Amino acid sequence: MLLLHQIFIRSAKKFPKRIAVYDKTTMQDYSYEKLLIASLILKGHIGKIRGKYIGILLPTGAGGMLTILGTLMNGKIPVMINYATGAIENCKYAQEKCQFRTIITSKQLLKKMGLEPIEDMIFVEDILSKVTLASKLKAAALSKLPFAVLKNLVHTGDINETSVILFTSGSEREPKAVQLSHKNILHNVISFPKMIHLDENEVFGSILPLFHVFGLTVNFWLPITIGASMMAYANPLEYRTVCEHIRQYKVSFIAATPAFFYGYLQRSKPGDFESVRIAIAGADKLSDKIYEGFLAKHNLTVYEGYGTTETSPVISTCFPGDHKEGSIGRPIPNTQVKILDIHTDELLPANREGKIMVKGDLVMEGYLHDLEQTTLRIRNGWYDTGDIGLMDEDGYLFHRGRLKRFVKIGGEMVSLVNVEEHLSELLPDDVICCVVDIPNPTKGADVVAAVANGDFDMNKVLKKLKKHLPAIAVPKKFYVIEDIPMMASGKVNFREVEKIVREKSRK
Repeated sequence: MLLLHQIFIRSAKKFPKRIAVYDKTTMQDYSYEKLLIASLILKGHIGKIRGKYIGILLPTGAGGMLTILGTLMNGKIPVMINYATGAIENCKYAQEKCQFRTIITSKQLLKKMGLEPIEDMIFVEDILSKVTLASKLKAAALSKLPFAVLKNLVHTGDINETSVILFTSGSEREPKAVQLSHKNILHNVISFPKMIHLDENEVFGSILPLFHVFGLTVNFWLPITIGASMMAYANPLEYRTVCEHIRQYKVSFIAATPAFFYGYLQRSKPGDFESVRIAIAGADKLSDKIYEGFLAKHNLTVYEGYGTTETSPVISTCFPGDHKEGSIGRPIPNTQVKILDIHTDELLPANREGKIMVKGDLVMEGYLHDLEQTTLRIRNGWYDTGDIGLMDEDGYLFHRGRLKRFVKIGGEMVSLVNVEEHLSELLPDDVICCVVDIPNPTKGADVVAAVANGDFDMNKVLKKLKKHLPAIAVPKKFYVIEDIPMMASGKVNFREVEKIVREKSRK
């Protein structure tokens, strides 16, 4: 079976003149032919770097995509580093965790973030300045070779080989280094077109970071393996600009987190999403506010999917023609899901809540240099997602939240996600909320809420909440945090919020 970079070569040979990337950060367009030649040039430079792993600290765009391709073409493994929060600390953490030195980054990116380079960083600008006419001519000549020949001039190997190292979000604990093989990502890439009609005529809104598995698989590998086009933009938080690009390039497929969709809903104009036929939210719970907002403003259904970094990422998704409101869809093809009792591991029947377990080729190879965590999470091929949910009689999954986001109060289990959902519906549209728990010596814990601003009647909201939630689940206090810490993926950084709230509670 072909490896990911070999499948890209096949796409490039099949659709040489089609635009692969509209890179809106650099304002350059790359045809598949141009992308292939550039990746072969980079292959030559990256091949000179010593070591198995190569750190990549680059934004979403042709530069990052080419570096991934050039790395894999050499049989090396890209280590994708989060540049959005604590970039330098993340670089050092990745180097130590994966035992490598070289990080490919961009002078422009570091300058924009106001960061000084560290030892062992090399820059794409310097690599490009060293490209000779001879290397360009050589790469162009190689690109003209038949696919049957060219696919063997790049790295060949087993699909079980690691294709990337990604780090878990760190929103709840220290990030782990997830090893995803070519087989893992191909499981997702092959499954999607079986559910949803996708072909080379699609234009993907590639706005998520490539260090996030959702961005890497759905915004990069999926379109590039079917020969589709990508409208790539490095900053998904520039909501108005992203909406303008979606309209201009007639984006047909967009996947993003609910937080980003909320931003686009607020800043978009009627007609911006007219070309979009498939919109899928993942990585967090899709609120009714966003779902109903897109229907009302754009007549667009935002479908909800579900996945984890460890499952490459998609486990299940709703899509046009297969949608049950409130659910996260049915498992994608060749994926097994079962629900187990959280205390006894007993297999549960339909409509009973328990741990979501997943099995299939989408499940990671394991956590790098962490056998203990790997064996805790994968048993007999089944991956324990750490999430709570149920499967109904029709096979649709419903997500109830992270097990770690359930808290025991007075002997009862309280879902912080459920509290957030009810609270969000009662708050003004411009108020972001996050619910966490703080220690209580008598009951074990108290539920409290962090809000981005306090411009609402807190007593009135609490009174309404009491009609929907048991007394133990109603937040005991609101803490105003103007800038609620967020992950680059658009998720709330619960660890940081919890730290801030606990500090405030002690004052």
